[in-house]
Amino acid sequence: MDEKTLPTHIVAAAGIVRNGSGEILMIKGRRGWEFPGGIIENGENIIEGVKREISEETGADVQVGELFCVSSNTCSYPGYNGVKVVPTKLLLDFICTYEGGELRSSEENTETIFVPESDVLGMMTNEVYIERFKAYLGHNGRPTYLAYKSKPEFISELKTQI
Repeated sequence: MDEKTLPTHIVAAAGIVRNGSGEILMIKGRRGWEFPGGIIENGENIIEGVKREISEETGADVQVGELFCVSSNTCSYPGYNGVKVVPTKLLLDFICTYEGGELRSSEENTETIFVPESDVLGMMTNEVYIERFKAYLGHNGRPTYLAYKSKPEFISELKTQI
């Protein structure tokens, strides 16, 4: 690494949003069914970023709770929409509680619904989201750490509790 160049990472966060009936909030995006989240903006703290991303994507207002998973996508890959390269990513996943709001789709998804927790894994096709949801299902009070490469195909590098 060039001594004058610091590494660049995207910081993103997402939430498993549960309602009072034990259902999970899901969105249908470009990667299929997934839970809501996205990139934390410059100057934004992570908790506010999770709330903003979930609200922007779904219309839901949430309370952000426990951290259950930290993930590293250790590869970079060609970008899109004018971005030349998508750098490595650090993702933080939280257990959230639905507090209200009118559910809706957005520019990033075509559908927003609550589904029974037992149906979620069967709906998802993206391996990254599947592994992160499995971390939620296995959460025992300690976060899971996942390291993986997403391109050209999903490769799991490490899975451990921290």
